Amino acid sequence: MSDIIQLLPDHVANQIAAGEVVQRPASVVKELLENAIDAGATSIKLLLKDAGKTLIQVIDDGKGMSTTDARLCFERHATSKIRDAQDLFNLNTKGFRGEALASIAAIAHVELKTKQENEELGTLIKIEGSKVTSQEVVSTSKGTSIAVKNLFYNIPARRNFLKSDTIETRHIIDEFQRVALAHPAISFLLHHNDNEVYHLKSSNLRKRIVAIFGGKMNEKLVPIDEQTDILSIKGFVAKPAFAKRKRGEQFFFVNDRFIKSAYLNHAVVNAFDGLLESGSHPSYFLYLTVPASSIDINIHPTKTEIKFDNEKALYAILRATVKHSLGQYNVAPVLDFNRDANLDTPYDYSKKQTGATPKISVDPDFNPFKDNAIQNDKPIQKDYQESYKKQTDNWDALYTTTQVESKVNQEQLFETEQETTHKTFQIQKKYLLSSIKSGVVLIHQSLAHQRVLYEDFLAKITVEEASSQQLLFPVSISFASSDIEIIYGIKSELESAGFMFAEFTKESVVIGGIPTSITESKITQLLEQLLDDIKLEVPDASFSHFDVLAKSFSKSLAIKTGTSLNFKEQETLVNDLFMCKEPSVSPFGKPIFKTLTLNEIDSIFNS
Repeated sequence: MSDIIQLLPDHVANQIAAGEVVQRPASVVKELLENAIDAGATSIKLLLKDAGKTLIQVIDDGKGMSTTDARLCFERHATSKIRDAQDLFNLNTKGFRGEALASIAAIAHVELKTKQENEELGTLIKIEGSKVTSQEVVSTSKGTSIAVKNLFYNIPARRNFLKSDTIETRHIIDEFQRVALAHPAISFLLHHNDNEVYHLKSSNLRKRIVAIFGGKMNEKLVPIDEQTDILSIKGFVAKPAFAKRKRGEQFFFVNDRFIKSAYLNHAVVNAFDGLLESGSHPSYFLYLTVPASSIDINIHPTKTEIKFDNEKALYAILRATVKHSLGQYNVAPVLDFNRDANLDTPYDYSKKQTGATPKISVDPDFNPFKDNAIQNDKPIQKDYQESYKKQTDNWDALYTTTQVESKVNQEQLFETEQETTHKTFQIQKKYLLSSIKSGVVLIHQSLAHQRVLYEDFLAKITVEEASSQQLLFPVSISFASSDIEIIYGIKSELESAGFMFAEFTKESVVIGGIPTSITESKITQLLEQLLDDIKLEVPDASFSHFDVLAKSFSKSLAIKTGTSLNFKEQETLVNDLFMCKEPSVSPFGKPIFKTLTLNEIDSIFNS
């Protein structure tokens, strides 16, 4: 039998390995930014075109590379960060595997310019698909500039699987924000398609958070600062009043490296116990500093997962620290039963002072019965008694001959029982039970309303001309710069849906008109839901963003579980649902109703 195992060619092996490191343009951005930081840069520029598909360029003023290092850095497993296996347990740099540049060069056109401070000239290297096409001496400034063009040009299937520019830009901005938040002392600049998205100057942590997430973030922040033998914790948590329905502004940094940890997140949420509404999530920016030897970063290619030596101790300290800060800054309510009640008394109050008894004046001549007090020498009371006796003598007769109104209405109800029988009933303010010829159908009222609204919105956006109502006073809504960029990117689609925008600034959007089917009070909720859907990669249909808009609108405006519906509303919703083109599933693919035939119902009781 012939041998079947063989070594793969280098270019094939490089493309396979690149798939683990470079998943999308945001992966390239992360690796290049981290390399710039490891190089000691104080200023970093990120330039993008077409969400990174056409160009990703990172320019830094770090220490640069020699000619030999510039050529060697694109080799697999070539790194300046570690020397032996023991260094993996004492890492103080972002990168250490030596795979990033080799993976990027395998699937893109790369152009590298670099120069060290003590050198007169730098080095220019051009690579296409792991092959060096040119290397020459060039005049350039100190530091490194690396441009990645035409990402996945030699893997068309991978390129086709990339999402829309809006979603890919969102992922890039997420990575940019994480790196910028971890290093507030470094200045960052982000340009996308020649538009400036961020210009972050060197500052402290609080200013950096405000610069990224908008001026209104400043009033939300509660500082955290705790030093222990195991770790030190610094950063901020947002006040409970500003908790969000979606997880977004939740950042953990360990030794200035962004990580994801459901375990530590649970500790923070636990500290907010009793302060948040059900389904709300707190925002936080927490920086943990631990000994490098007590953590293991080499878990996942993305380096966002970390193993701790003493997770339980970290959990307890983190929970206690957050809870302490919430109480220290009077965010959490405190019940102090030992408080001296006299402290509530004003300082200028004297216990010897007593209130004077109020004076009451009475008119002794006042008599409400003065005019009718005496008639025919009979007291009024006697007249009342005689009149009362005459009325009560006829009560029995009146009772037997008089028809009571409620009795008449009750008889009418029974006579027209067939007309007032309802075919739809609400169950637990969540489901609608409707009778049909073959049995019954159980409908999820919220999902049903989503489907009705979705098809209505989609028809108005794509087929009909959407009607808009102009606001008497334009509404200004604050968003982070990254969110403004997303809204601006889908401005034309929103205008087709009926929105009218008066102005765009770096921190707010001014809306002058809204669709007629939306109330002014729901504008912010609707736009936040839309942004969340785009960030969470709601799949784009053939209608591009129109489908995402319709889905977000329907999800935001649909009746929620717990809403009581009268009989007319129940019947209208059921009728509208079954007039839809696809009544069986919600816009997000969930089943809307379940039908039970009479045979199925009989089998339940006969089993």
